Parts: sequence; structure tokens; C-alpha cells
Amino acid sequence: MSVTRGRPRGFDLDEALDRAIDVFWRQGYEGTSLSDLTSAMGINRPSLYAAFGNKEETFKLAVDRYAQIDMAYAAKALSAPTAYEVARQYLRDNVDAVTTPGKPPGCLSIQGGLSSAPQDDPIVEYLAGRRADGEKQFARRFEQAIADGDLPATEDPADLARYISTVSTGIAVQAASGATRADLQRVVDRALRVFVDHPE
Repeated sequence: MSVTRGRPRGFDLDEALDRAIDVFWRQGYEGTSLSDLTSAMGINRPSLYAAFGNKEETFKLAVDRYAQIDMAYAAKALSAPTAYEVARQYLRDNVDAVTTPGKPPGCLSIQGGLSSAPQDDPIVEYLAGRRADGEKQFARRFEQAIADGDLPATEDPADLARYISTVSTGIAVQAASGATRADLQRVVDRALRVFVDHPE
């Protein structure tokens, strides 16, 4: 990230943001206070405001960084050669990501907005918008698969993308509730059966 406000700082921006990610991931947006953030990030409030903005802006920056690093597998999956491989790679890697030892279980972009107060509606809408953008990317990839003859012409790319997104969201929620990696990989096995012409 590049932030150029104010005088030079005595802390690493990315490292501080990584700590913010951990707090938001574990506690959700609503459950995280500014004191929680400054304590975890090792900075005071003026430094947080100068470097990242308010709590909402800090959360959005955290989600952006999380998407670039912890969810980089999504972009990689979209470049897979077949629709089946797109889904397989994405869901398999999704399971690995939400069950990574040493990190909170689940997904920041899901956990962050599961429980929210009415005043946090902009954050809920922001996260929903990001998920919708992700679905659109998968829908476009599945449209291409239909054009390539890789999927039947009767397939609905938007419905298939929503299906993959719904499975992924469910995996994250189940992981946060204590489901094991093996449990969730079996869910993926079931989910991939929708690609009946592409057995694993």
C-alpha cells in the first residue's frame, strides 16, 4: 500500500495493517474498537488516523490487503484451463486458506460483517459488493467456458458462479465454527459433482 500523508512514521504500514487484519478477523468489524486496533497495531490514535483514516477506512484497507495476500488463490483459479479446474482449484484452496494453522479460522471478508449494528450497514454493503464483484469474475469465466464448449450451452454462468460463491461462503462459516480441513474437503468433493461431465 502507498500512503503519503503527514510526516515520516516510525512504524511499518503493512505490518501494522496485518495486525489490524488479525483483530478484525477474530473479532469482526462491530466487535473491534479503536482501542483494540491501536493496541494490536502498536500505535496511538493520531497515528492511526494519519496513516489509515478512521475505523471504516482501516477496515477497507485491511480487506484489500487480505484479498491481495490471503485470497490470491482466487485470481489463480480463474486462469485454470477448464471450468471444472477453476472450481476445483478455487474451492480446494479456499478450504486450505480458511483452515490455515496460526491464523483465525474462516474468512475476514465473511467474519467481518456477519454480526453488525445498523450503523455498520455501509460495511455490510461494502463486503457484499466485493463478493458480488467476485461472482461476476467467475460468471465471466464460465461464460468463456460455454463459448469454448467446455460447459454445455444450457448452463447459466451467473447461477454457477453464485453456486461456487455460496459453497465458498458456507465453507468459511463452517471453518469458523470448528469444521476440520478434512471435513471441508469432503464438502468440496460433493460440490464438484455439479460438474458431471468433468469427474475428478
